[in-house]
Amino acid sequence: MEIRFSGSGGQGLLLSARILAAALTEAGLTVAQSNAYEPVSRGGLSRSDLVIGEAEADYPLARRLDVLLILDEAAATVSTGLLTPASLVLCDAERVTTPPQGPFRTLCLPFTETARTLGTPRVTNIVALGALTAQTSICPPEALLAVIVAQTPARFERLNREAFAAGLAMGETEPA
Repeated sequence: MEIRFSGSGGQGLLLSARILAAALTEAGLTVAQSNAYEPVSRGGLSRSDLVIGEAEADYPLARRLDVLLILDEAAATVSTGLLTPASLVLCDAERVTTPPQGPFRTLCLPFTETARTLGTPRVTNIVALGALTAQTSICPPEALLAVIVAQTPARFERLNREAFAAGLAMGETEPA
């Protein structure tokens, strides 16, 4: 399975990918992670790819995406060449005004809006990670939540739990 987290710098994309990679590794899968970003602290294109399998990946970069998560308009069209008819594209409904078009399945969900209702858009990535988990059933939600709690500051635990739960609920309401 190949998953790309894409958007702009400062959205927590690399953290989300690292969290998912850790949960999958703990579940016994092999994960290769590669990151690419423009050399600015905030803004600029950012992405993190996960190549997931039972055995070690023969090539660590994504070639045919099973899932593409897009959190910013700047990344909306960059990865379309890697999508297949079986791909799932998850877009932030607020920040991606022109989602990729094609024979793949696209869901535009209110990740940023939901994070804002929880008090801060800083947890948009965790909301999106919850929706991705619900849509793909890639790993048990409780395993992913345990890694979120372990890899993020304790002062954000309650907020991250709420954000992940909101994302799961959002993803579960859409047919997989």
